[in-house]
Amino acid sequence: MIREIVVYPDSRLKQVSAEVKEFGDDLALLLDDMYETMISKNGIGLAAIQVGVPLRALIINLPDEEGNQSKEGLIEAVNPVIVEKRGVTVYTEGCLSVPEYYDEVERAEWIKVEFFDREGNRRTIETDGLLAVAFQHEIDHLDGRLFIEKLSFLKRKKFEKEWRKRRKERLKKRGGK
Repeated sequence: MIREIVVYPDSRLKQVSAEVKEFGDDLALLLDDMYETMISKNGIGLAAIQVGVPLRALIINLPDEEGNQSKEGLIEAVNPVIVEKRGVTVYTEGCLSVPEYYDEVERAEWIKVEFFDREGNRRTIETDGLLAVAFQHEIDHLDGRLFIEKLSFLKRKKFEKEWRKRRKERLKKRGGK
């Protein structure tokens, strides 16, 4: 089932997500719904809080060389923790909860993440590039942080001004004020 995406400035996005304690049908349904939702919105990652569920669960599905996403490439990470990081990289990021806005964000270049899969099996992944950026972005969501918070003061002010302007335009189109 496709769920509604929580969009900035919704206060739920500031909430720190709780650890998953039970692995079972409810978690599996949540992860399945998150996948359908992410794919329907052309995303590459999604944290549970972005569909209004404050649990430490995220999914990532990077496209292949042709730009296609297959479920075989799906990573489901429950209670993820970055245990090691190295280097610095700058990547242009976007977010389903901050639609149509992209900006450069500084992240660790390489990370090691420990997490559980949907069955509760412990996993570890060491990665760099886009997958490392995606993990850091989604884990930030679990900690109540958005990528726009990593912007410089001036870029953040510019974003806020553009966001208010677009919000007014969207309300006008819907007949609001």
